[in-house]
Amino acid sequence: MSPATPAPESGGAALELLVHGVGGATPQDMLDDPRTVRITGDRTAAMYRRGEDVDAEDHPERYAARPVPEAYCWSNLTSGDGARALWLLLLPFMVANLAHWMRPPARNRPGAVRLYGVLVRLVALTLTVLLTAAACEVALDLTAWQCAGTAGCADAYSWLGFLSAGRGGWWSLPGRRLVLAAAVPVVLVGLLWYLSNRTWSAYEAQRPPTGYDAPVPEPRADTETADSGDGGGAGEPGGPSAAEPRPALGRPGFWYGRRLVARLRAAHTAAGFLTVTAALASAAARHDSGEPGALAALGWALRAAVAVLCVLVVWVVCRRGRSESRLDLRVEHAVVSWLPAASLALLVLTALHTGWSRPGWTSSGSLPGDAVFGALTLVQGGLVVALGVVALLLQRPRRDPRTALRGLGGPAVAMLACALAGVMSGGVAQRVADWLDGPATPGMGQGPRIGPPVLLSWQASVIPVLLLLLLVPAALLAVRTLLTARRLRQAVEDDYGAADERDPVRTGQIASGRARAGLTDSAPVLVGVISGATLLLGAASVAGAWASGNVPGRAFDGAHPAIASLASATQALGSWMIGFGFLLFVTWGRRAYRDASARRTIGILWDVGTFWPRAAHPFAPPCYAERAVPDLTWRMSSWTRATGGRLVISGHSQGSVLAAAAVWQLPPATRGRVALLTYGSPLERLYGRWFPAYFGPEALRALHRTVDCWSNLHRATDPIGGPVRVPAEDGRPAVDAEVLLDPVAYGRTRRHPLPEPILGHSDYQADPAFAQRRSALLDRLLTAMPRQRDPNETSDQGSSGRSSG
Repeated sequence: MSPATPAPESGGAALELLVHGVGGATPQDMLDDPRTVRITGDRTAAMYRRGEDVDAEDHPERYAARPVPEAYCWSNLTSGDGARALWLLLLPFMVANLAHWMRPPARNRPGAVRLYGVLVRLVALTLTVLLTAAACEVALDLTAWQCAGTAGCADAYSWLGFLSAGRGGWWSLPGRRLVLAAAVPVVLVGLLWYLSNRTWSAYEAQRPPTGYDAPVPEPRADTETADSGDGGGAGEPGGPSAAEPRPALGRPGFWYGRRLVARLRAAHTAAGFLTVTAALASAAARHDSGEPGALAALGWALRAAVAVLCVLVVWVVCRRGRSESRLDLRVEHAVVSWLPAASLALLVLTALHTGWSRPGWTSSGSLPGDAVFGALTLVQGGLVVALGVVALLLQRPRRDPRTALRGLGGPAVAMLACALAGVMSGGVAQRVADWLDGPATPGMGQGPRIGPPVLLSWQASVIPVLLLLLLVPAALLAVRTLLTARRLRQAVEDDYGAADERDPVRTGQIASGRARAGLTDSAPVLVGVISGATLLLGAASVAGAWASGNVPGRAFDGAHPAIASLASATQALGSWMIGFGFLLFVTWGRRAYRDASARRTIGILWDVGTFWPRAAHPFAPPCYAERAVPDLTWRMSSWTRATGGRLVISGHSQGSVLAAAAVWQLPPATRGRVALLTYGSPLERLYGRWFPAYFGPEALRALHRTVDCWSNLHRATDPIGGPVRVPAEDGRPAVDAEVLLDPVAYGRTRRHPLPEPILGHSDYQADPAFAQRRSALLDRLLTAMPRQRDPNETSDQGSSGRSSG
């Protein structure tokens, strides 16, 4: 990138604040200078300048002819140290959190908005239970119950010798084997709590800069405050007047989820401990049911306590959502501390009860995992369907044709989160069962079966069917892309005026680039097909497992040989694929832990997925915007206060989303003195379509009205960025500039003697139109901003511990 800045037509101190996009960039590249200096921030996120520009505030007269370039580098927030590669295993939680923010916009429907948030939080809760249940399945059922209880399996693995039922050791009793194995899921839940608490302390618990909690008008009835329920309604986007309610992303508490994440962390931690407790209690209950006595009575009491705490966990999750209209500084210490502690204490009591000596207790068959995983699948499907109904009710009064899946993006993504969690949990269970059971497909071996629940084998068997179904839309999209590229060839030649120097190869390359970039707009179709097929195939797998009571390869033993062979083949292929999928997650995470380039690739996923605060799942990776947005807001406010100069915030790709969010957080007076330059921006193409309540047409038009000026650059070859579709209004020009030609030259010219590359999403600053637009914005700002600081101006924002190093 080449940020060389031509002199604007008018003078005055000016700052250009550069914000990079996904994948990150070094300050040297952003500023086009190897000598850069960090002026504020830390190694995680910081502001940088060229060495010669460090004292720009002290000598604003030196910069009357050019703006001061300043770079904000935030990539280490998502792809810094190697341990963050392990966040890949939290992908289902992150996807579930995205579903919370994908609801349609609503007006005067607080009950429906609150219900939408409750349903998403319940879906997220089932994911925690599913992950813990999968760990219990591997450790308790497959290893401690089935393998250690089978002589052939225990003898094959020496490390299981002390647990073998045939050797008669102290740990050989079934209950004690289960208690020892329960340490695995307990440690997993404890690790998730630790990671969530650590990131909560570093992100949500850090208070934004002072001044963010200044009183603002209360949101209208479509929003939910700390007292009424689930925050996050978009409301009517605020205009330039301070008397109007702010849009959601501009409210003081939007980037401060301290209270909600702490409460959800307590509830999910308790749910994990209770899942392990239920697994131990149910195993002992099967033996004690026919033998009345003190142990049986104590078992009933423990199971009743588990039920009571489960109800309490669900109540805590459903009770209250986000608070955004003000900074909510409270933390419910009783819930945060008491609920996990009570669940852990109950787990300890249940472990003592289960490990008590019971003469004649032997382990045979498997633990009741089919009922657990079947119930979880049905609950998840029911919640997703209910979420879809609520989304349709919210979307109906104000339907926007650009909204992804007609407002069903949230339910579809929630279904994908459940599918990802199913692949990860089922994959590890299938691989461990395959390892313990020898070369046979789990459930298909001779003799005692060492295998996961039947339902997991059915769910694995539908994966090949799902992939076959996806081949149809994938093929249609490929054909459509080829036809579109052929159709665009004439438009390409017309755009460049290349009738006299027609080059079929060059024309084809440019047309193909434009056609491939258009595939992004087809993403809703693929997501809808995957989600719908997953929902139907999941229901079919539950029905097949419960109707047959056996794995697919055995369920069709009496059928036609072709059908029986097909069932066995799909089970074997699905078992391999689901196990391979889990191993791929682990391998990718391990590689990223050691390889910075691979870690950067994973960081790109987090750049998009963790922009939003943790509103549904507390174990999701943390929201980097809770650090980046206050950093940018503080920087813009401090510059305008200190110098009275002009400021243009220049955001590329995901950086444009951060820039828009930061501008929304500015006080109205400061916001009206800032220009916004976006390029390669997904503000409308991705965020506006998938998150309509926060980046929909009304919100973007309101942003256009509240900033002094805004310009957006985009290319037809860009698969991520696009137009923001904000028209001219109230004397303000339209935001979108004319589509930039990419490449800038069709063939060789005197100015471009070598063939220009097709840049797509990168290097917007190399286009001459970039510098022209930036200069135009700076010139427009001249009349709106005072040249000198008003000594009587009071500070509306202060320094933040999150933005200063």
